[in-house]
Amino acid sequence: MQLHEKFIYTAKAYPNKIAIVDRAIDKRFTYQQALIASLIFSRKIRKFRDRLIGVMLPNSSAAVFTVVGILMAGKIPVMINYSTGPEYNIRYAREKCSFKTVVTSKKLLERVNCPVLEDMAFVEDWIEEIDLKEKLISSAISRLPLKFLMTYCNIDEDAEKTAVILFTSGSEKDPKAVELSHKNILSNIEGFSEMAKLTEKDIILSILPFFHVFGITVNLWTPLYHGMTFITYQTPLEYQKICQIIKEERPTVMAATPSFWWGYLKKAEPGTFDSLRLMVSGADKCPQSLRDAMWEKHRKILLEGYGTTETSPAISANMPDANKPGSVGKPLPNVEVMIENYETGERCGPNEIGRILVKGPNVMKGYYNDLEETSMRIRHGWYDTGDMGYLDEDGYLWHVGRLKRFVKIGGEMISLVKVEEELEKVLPKEIECCVVEVPDEIKGAKIVAVVSQKIDEKSVVKQLAKVLPNLAMPKQFLIIEELPKMGSGKINFSKVQEMVIERLKLKG
Repeated sequence: MQLHEKFIYTAKAYPNKIAIVDRAIDKRFTYQQALIASLIFSRKIRKFRDRLIGVMLPNSSAAVFTVVGILMAGKIPVMINYSTGPEYNIRYAREKCSFKTVVTSKKLLERVNCPVLEDMAFVEDWIEEIDLKEKLISSAISRLPLKFLMTYCNIDEDAEKTAVILFTSGSEKDPKAVELSHKNILSNIEGFSEMAKLTEKDIILSILPFFHVFGITVNLWTPLYHGMTFITYQTPLEYQKICQIIKEERPTVMAATPSFWWGYLKKAEPGTFDSLRLMVSGADKCPQSLRDAMWEKHRKILLEGYGTTETSPAISANMPDANKPGSVGKPLPNVEVMIENYETGERCGPNEIGRILVKGPNVMKGYYNDLEETSMRIRHGWYDTGDMGYLDEDGYLWHVGRLKRFVKIGGEMISLVKVEEELEKVLPKEIECCVVEVPDEIKGAKIVAVVSQKIDEKSVVKQLAKVLPNLAMPKQFLIIEELPKMGSGKINFSKVQEMVIERLKLKG
């Protein structure tokens, strides 16, 4: 089975059901209309020579038709992040993956302040060019016998073919191009759907950008797989607007990052989240303060999951009937997790911290044109997440931070994530914080805490000293009012670290 094949079956099963509610243009598309529109877009895309086609579009019906249309045209979408440095990201993706064409939107370029570059194609132009003849041709194609329709849409039996190329966040180093197959994404949808009991009756709010793996799997392909109605909006950052959409459209499922959930929580009124049966937080660690605030204000349980771009993305998740707050839940039924001792390479026992390794049909094909990096991360079928954690006696996975977010000081391995957790507990909720490692002449490294507002350092240090060993204590506090973020809302740790080192140099 391939993704666009599954979509065709879904469209045939639910032709008159609303597939997409596009709140940016206030239009609704049935599954039959979505199929015809995707075929129209595929006819546009067939004209390009490139096998890989760049896509830089906000969440919208046009973005859905573009991604599906690219697969129908026998090509592969390369999803480009427009949230930070769009021009750079286009050039980086082109260099990394060797393609020219980028499908985008004039309105988006204006919004993100990106210049028009060579070999750009604009969805607004495509939509303007659609005439009655184009509609009739694509409508006729959509009604072909399935055998001929599948052939026209370049569908075969090879589920191992690449379905999309996505880029890792680059929060620690240059983004890597990840190849995910149809099998990778389909298996992840099936595993997560079994846990979450998803059906065609669910309505999902699709606000996580499609250039993010969380967005393209959960917010695009999952509803098309099941025949759900899904509501798109072009940005998750308009917190008031998103809350309004939730109240009006009454979705049952919604996923977002912790920073976005904080924004919705602040703008939500009593009853805003009443329709939601599943509220999932992912892409970054969910703080306990956020879970507590969501329960106190709305009596809603925020469920935390865990995944990576390389695993399509879901590895584990908490569910209403199986939830341990603080953990990242139990592994999906078709995913195996092993904790490996980072020094001996042996399998760890319950509650023993080590590297998180993952095996299953959701593990990526590899990094595009990078066999060396792929072979370093996938060994004997196990993908090394680069994260540290443990499995408890009940089979719940606990994530304790990136291996790269551990620092060796005085011979001890210190978790920067743990330090951040304790720092968050003693700071007012409105203050953002993180900690980074910087070089130290005596001990090799030291920990510096970064906060978004001025704090009472003596009081904070006194409280931290009760729960942290001396080696883990921040040695300095710096103020950065706007912590640099990735498009997903994650803190850009490499950028923070650069800023901290630069400031310390200036201080002498």
